Amino acid sequence: MEHNKFLKYLYLPILFLALLVQSCQQDKDPIQDKNVALELLDLSYGDHARQKMDVFLPANRSRENTRVLIWIHGGAWIDGDKGEFVRFKPWFEAVQEDYAYVALNYRLFDVSTGANKFPNQEEDIKLALAFIKQKLPEWKVSENVILSGGSAGGHLALLHSYKNNSDGLVKVAAAVFPPTELFTLGNGNPLISFLIQTVVGNPQTDKEMYINSSPINFINSQSVPTTFFHGDADDVVPINQSYLLEEKLREKNVPMYFEYYPGQGHGFTDQIYHNMIQKIEEFINLNL
Repeated sequence: MEHNKFLKYLYLPILFLALLVQSCQQDKDPIQDKNVALELLDLSYGDHARQKMDVFLPANRSRENTRVLIWIHGGAWIDGDKGEFVRFKPWFEAVQEDYAYVALNYRLFDVSTGANKFPNQEEDIKLALAFIKQKLPEWKVSENVILSGGSAGGHLALLHSYKNNSDGLVKVAAAVFPPTELFTLGNGNPLISFLIQTVVGNPQTDKEMYINSSPINFINSQSVPTTFFHGDADDVVPINQSYLLEEKLREKNVPMYFEYYPGQGHGFTDQIYHNMIQKIEEFINLNL
């Protein structure tokens, strides 16, 4: 009897310790294991359903060496999704080593209700970048951040990089067929003109909004190195938008690399995308 009581009292603390160890193991944050690759999908950076991001952390990442490439999707500010990056991710990984990737969603303009007019999209990128900056130590990656995107995403990437990058978090900007000057974006295309006026406002009465939403108006001699790509047959975002960008970057002596592709429209062939991503990585290496 005494022997059984002794075993009972001996067993209880052992059981408690076992449960405690199991609980600690369950509560351990997998982000803390930097040797394991990790995907954080639909991570919220705000309260709105669209304020989410997908984060892809590589194995063996480090605060010293792991760069962070952020991709902002296109879709004319009214459509699109962060899932767009799934197509490009393997191509980036093929030429880049030790990178973390972040694909961003942002609030879209609702054509039916008029909700989420500009600058809501700009504000979302600011909020997302602030969230990412706060998370970099936890994710165990560096502060060498590249901000990139295509079409409307390219516009938002450049706008943030030139206008809202006062903390210097973004080190390089990369854009594919980006709108850069909204006053002239719709020239010759009534559908694009209508879209811009719907999302941004009337260019006469909302002139300040057009000025404040055009990336080229915020370029100065301290702007981040920029690489961009455009097709000369683009009938959605005219190549003139990149000509204006090139001119302003050259005027301010900002490091840049660009390529214009003959016969390419608003979207490139896979071969051109592969070449473009290689050029982006070479430009990043020159400027980081």
